[in-house]
Amino acid sequence: MRIEKIEKPKHRQGRILVHLEGGDLLRITEDELLRFDLYTGLDISPETVVECQKHAAQSEARQRAAGMIAARPLSKKELTKRLRGKGADDRDAEAAADWLEDIGALDDLAYAKTVVRHYSANGYGEAKLRDELCRRGVPRELWDEALASAPDARETIARVIAARTKGLPQDEKARKKLSGLLLRRGFAWRDVKAALNALGAEITEEETWQET
Repeated sequence: MRIEKIEKPKHRQGRILVHLEGGDLLRITEDELLRFDLYTGLDISPETVVECQKHAAQSEARQRAAGMIAARPLSKKELTKRLRGKGADDRDAEAAADWLEDIGALDDLAYAKTVVRHYSANGYGEAKLRDELCRRGVPRELWDEALASAPDARETIARVIAARTKGLPQDEKARKKLSGLLLRRGFAWRDVKAALNALGAEITEEETWQET
């Protein structure tokens, strides 16, 4: 099988089109061009074509994976899922994620800490943080270390209360409503109760849920 022409598409950086006799088209990257020493006029076997295609799929998965994490932080599980959604098979998706992890570009623990800091800064408690870590595919064994980077829950609660009340006195109904909000945001009842006591409220957990 003879290579009739090799060209670089204008709108696909890093992609190489290899035109084979008979009208077949081989889509590869510059890596395969060099690895298999391809040039116009070369006769290549069907086996080499298959190997080029396999290697090109792996290279494309790597390039796509690098672009994805450059655009936004992702967990390893999120990344592999997105790669599969873009057409990569399971093996190539996992290999691309492993490669990024090996070179230090993909770090689930660092990502988990980023998630914890983000949701803590937006006024959410530990239960919500755990939900987010689970939803984003962070391995369970990393949760405790990531959660340890969160600020003290009572400090976060105080910020939420200050933002909601604007420093104005709250009646009993408003305090119950506030406590329901805090519980829904994932804060533990003991911390919510302590904050409510500081506001002069005496509310039981049962009363709080009856109001929400």
